[in-house]
Amino acid sequence: MPEKNRFYLASAPIWRALVHLCVPMIACFSVGSIYNVINGAFVGSLHSTPLLAALTFSLPVFALIMAIGGVFGVGGGTYVSRLLGSEEHDGSGAVRIRQVSSFTTWGAVVAGTVVGIAGLVFATPIAAAVGASGDSLAPTALYIGTMFAFTPVYVTCFALEQLVRAEGAAVASMTGLIASTIANLLFDVLFILVLGWGVLGAGIALGLSNLVMVGYYVWWLSRRSTSMSLAPRLFRADREMLATVFGVGVSELLQSAFLVVTSLVINWIAIGYGAALLASMGVALRISQLVEMMCMGVFMGAIPLFAYAFGARNRARLRRGITGAAWTIAGITVVFSTVVFLFRDQVFALFSDDPTVLSDGVLILTAMLVSTLFNGFTGLIIAVFQATEQMRNATIMSVAQGVLFIPVVLIAGAVFGMIGVVWATTATEVLTLGLGLALVLLSRRALDAAPSAEAMEAAAKAA
Repeated sequence: MPEKNRFYLASAPIWRALVHLCVPMIACFSVGSIYNVINGAFVGSLHSTPLLAALTFSLPVFALIMAIGGVFGVGGGTYVSRLLGSEEHDGSGAVRIRQVSSFTTWGAVVAGTVVGIAGLVFATPIAAAVGASGDSLAPTALYIGTMFAFTPVYVTCFALEQLVRAEGAAVASMTGLIASTIANLLFDVLFILVLGWGVLGAGIALGLSNLVMVGYYVWWLSRRSTSMSLAPRLFRADREMLATVFGVGVSELLQSAFLVVTSLVINWIAIGYGAALLASMGVALRISQLVEMMCMGVFMGAIPLFAYAFGARNRARLRRGITGAAWTIAGITVVFSTVVFLFRDQVFALFSDDPTVLSDGVLILTAMLVSTLFNGFTGLIIAVFQATEQMRNATIMSVAQGVLFIPVVLIAGAVFGMIGVVWATTATEVLTLGLGLALVLLSRRALDAAPSAEAMEAAAKAA
């Protein structure tokens, strides 16, 4: 592991460490969010509401695909960071780190291949299941099918990116993501504007750009990393490996699985108010994601810092890292949500000239921006639970977002109609954050505990 990266994880002043780790991630996620906006604008330039609706319908499917990568990437990445931190005490874990990185990579490849094949076979039924019908069914099935064709690439890409960040190499992670985004935009121009392939072109462009990112991360981990290895011969699937990686990673999968469920519910309810409302939700989501992705850049970027401090048993540094990340998220949500809110009419007009889409979209965007005030802190709490091996609490939080949303949206829709449906997500985020704060208060002792004896023993044996 390069000493410069270890310095930021182990001993750099907290604000300097957060800047090093989080600013590149904020830039990455923000660029990616901007790409989503531009991608929607490319498809929107075709002046087809069914095509815009197809992009909206596909969002939960893509989230689920990426969550499979998160099982391996977040689970394996936090495991690597904790092992790197534990080396400060006994020097053990070097071999285990290589085994974890190999397992993370090849496990992602196999899982992505299996899911991709299954998804290709059932693309049309899946499109119908997420709510597509009529004119939007065919483009939705086409776009979803294209995503499943590239599922091995998506899953592996996310897993590799998490491994790169596990060493504290935030700049390398940013380089891969930005290169992918630039490639994505170029491919969009080629496949959508030049060749006129519509949502098929958008799907191919997204897949090929992620392939570019996979290539870069494979090169970096093979040539620049001194701690990890992608060699298949180091692949291990022992009991401790499975329990540790999947114990943390399953919270990512459950969170996205329930996102699929909530998206299905909202799609089914929203379609009753017309296709324009559904298209408005898709556009508003892409705009509000800019703020949400910036907050995600903070807590995702800080996970290696949390995990390393936990593994090194440096509780003071862990607490300072959490406090610094919380203040950063608060500042981002207040400043940037306000800016987006002030210019909401002008931004929304870039996507559609349909008066109904515009009026509904501005209302939805307002609700989503308010929601980001709570969503960022909820994500930070989940990140802390994942980094400190609090698998149960991370799972509870991940499940809660989906479980709470369903009764909230049904009750709000029945009582307040469309307005209730629009604000249901915000209400759910408030309730979820309240639950998270309660879990933090109940589990404060876990932050003072050493990493699990099983994890330390497995690392010692591997060494």
